[in-house]
Amino acid sequence: MDAQTILTTTRSVRKRLDFDRLVPRELLLECLEVAVQAPTGSNRQGWQFVFVTEADKKQIIGELYRKSWYAYAASGGQRYAKDDPRREQLPRVASSAQYLADRMHEVPVMVIPCIEGRVDRPGVSNMEMAGLYGSILPAAWSFLLAARDRGVVGSWTTLHLRYEREVAELLGIPYERYTQTALLAMGFSTGGEFKPAQRIPLDGIVHWEKW
Repeated sequence: MDAQTILTTTRSVRKRLDFDRLVPRELLLECLEVAVQAPTGSNRQGWQFVFVTEADKKQIIGELYRKSWYAYAASGGQRYAKDDPRREQLPRVASSAQYLADRMHEVPVMVIPCIEGRVDRPGVSNMEMAGLYGSILPAAWSFLLAARDRGVVGSWTTLHLRYEREVAELLGIPYERYTQTALLAMGFSTGGEFKPAQRIPLDGIVHWEKW
């Protein structure tokens, strides 16, 4: 695939995840070789990637994720104005998200990108916070793009972070030193075409020279 296609069709795939087909370790490492070419603050490369494929660990993480999803859903989730085009998409997105929450423990591989350092402490500046996340999120997204190029799809999720400490203990992640930033639910696709998504118009988000 060309770069334009990859960049415009890398969707959050949930209902078309193939839960039965394993993703080879070699393929995941190949994607990671691409991912770590991403920029990182001061060239620190303080990233760590935890791959989870063992059923018992996925079962525990999946249950924590499901609990977090239903707590989020019970709170009302996201809301949009009546004339907002995202309002029409919301039921479909919510249905897809719940489907993944109920089956998270079945995904072939969970990928948890981590970064050295923590910002959940008093006195952390916006600059420091942006620098921390800006040093891992580009690599994590590059991982998804590289996977898409190789026929593997996924969904970027963060709801497990409600139980970040519990997941850290389960996987041996040094909680005080490393921040978990996402949970990528990965697997091959069951098929079908991926297209660019409908987005809000640019004229509502673009500012030239001033707000």
